[in-house]
Amino acid sequence: MSTARCGCLETPHGTVNTPAFMPVGTRGTVKGIMPSQLQETGARMILANTYHLMLRPGPEVVEQLGGLHRFVNWDGPMLTDSGGYQVFSLDKLNRIGDDQVEFASHIDGSRAVLSAKIATEVQNQLGADIIMAFDECVKLPCPLPQLKLAVERTIRWAEQSLAAHKRKDQLLFGIVQGGTDKELRSYCAEQLIKLDFPGYAIGGLSVGEGHEQMIETVAFTAPELPPEKPRYLMGVGTPRDLVAAIGAGVDMFDCVLPTRNGRHATAYTRGGKIKLRNAQHKLNQEPLDESCDCYTCRNFSRGYLRHLFMVGKEPEMMGPILVSLHNLTFFQWLMEQARLAIRQNRYESWARNWADYDTDNQEEFIEVDIPKT
Repeated sequence: MSTARCGCLETPHGTVNTPAFMPVGTRGTVKGIMPSQLQETGARMILANTYHLMLRPGPEVVEQLGGLHRFVNWDGPMLTDSGGYQVFSLDKLNRIGDDQVEFASHIDGSRAVLSAKIATEVQNQLGADIIMAFDECVKLPCPLPQLKLAVERTIRWAEQSLAAHKRKDQLLFGIVQGGTDKELRSYCAEQLIKLDFPGYAIGGLSVGEGHEQMIETVAFTAPELPPEKPRYLMGVGTPRDLVAAIGAGVDMFDCVLPTRNGRHATAYTRGGKIKLRNAQHKLNQEPLDESCDCYTCRNFSRGYLRHLFMVGKEPEMMGPILVSLHNLTFFQWLMEQARLAIRQNRYESWARNWADYDTDNQEEFIEVDIPKT
């Protein structure tokens, strides 16, 4: 049974209709995309990363240049991750303690430190509308003792993040950890709810557990969270993952897939994924998606887009940009269709169209029956 829901998330920089997908602008930019182009895709809220902006250019620089919104020229809502994911992704460069994480900077090897207090203070300086509590994300599968330790640290760091948070115009979200262990997820959620965050994230997924376990964990965890507060599934973003998680009651998402895959010649369309390097597209005069009204589909053929990726060892710069633009538009269209299906009380039947979308057994899929708005 679907528990999908629509809502409105109010922020100092505007309202976001949910379910919502946030493009990732890790260092203050969505790779290759101008802010005006990003708006044209339908995106209303974007994400940046505390760890990377802390190293360069530094929170003091961003603050002196007018805060994150002015710095990146984005007047809509923004969210910053706390850097907790880098505890996972840069595990070979860090050392985790009970009170802080020490990094050897991936830029120059210099020592960098993140703690709940530092991460929160940096985010206060950056000035995003929504900021995240510091947490520990582990790779799955994970030994139970290590998983328990990460959950206890996450709860303790959530308390410290709240204590360090000084700006009333920023919403601080707690992050539920616990791997795929339901008991730990429930315990972590229970402890964070006591702290009364204005919103809650489900973290520590899409880190090795597979689609089925991930969705099972999301379907268990989401109902554990307060129904009146937003729920954010972090770092998850294939179309079938998004559709399944929305059905479980999740409101917000972010992922690098639209732009990362766009840079590698893979496009998302209503009919399935298209791998533009395939020879079958060499003489194809059709757009990526005839039903799409993005700049790419209005102006360029699959054959031309393939050419941009096949000119040499490196693609022409415009190829990754054009496919990324299309992919970002597709993901916003998908959210729009999900909201429409929820409002029309037909989400379960609509969602079934996407159950096999991301399987790689063929390049393109049978066209699904998706009504236009």
